[in-house]
Amino acid sequence: MTVRELAGQLGLEPVCEAEPDREVTGGYVGDLLSWVMGRAQAGDAWITIMSNNNVIAVATLTDAALVILAENVSPDPGVAELAERKGINLYRSPEAAFPLCAKVAALL
Repeated sequence: MTVRELAGQLGLEPVCEAEPDREVTGGYVGDLLSWVMGRAQAGDAWITIMSNNNVIAVATLTDAALVILAENVSPDPGVAELAERKGINLYRSPEAAFPLCAKVAALL
């Protein structure tokens, strides 16, 4: 499933659609960035409530297919622009992380 297809199925709000045709191969949820760096896999849909520039750095390091900001979190100023420069797909959802994870798992 592509990022665009997943975003459409979940009703995600795009913040930055850098590579919407990228394949999503798994998922990860977490907010402790050092933990995510060591465990998220390339191609994952990463769900978090963290919204600062470090999220984009970690998404780049892990090669995440997209980042989903749960619980209506808005990215900090400059994060959308950084995501665009780094080629990171960034979306928002009003849903809490737990039900969002269940929906991602069901779709993949």
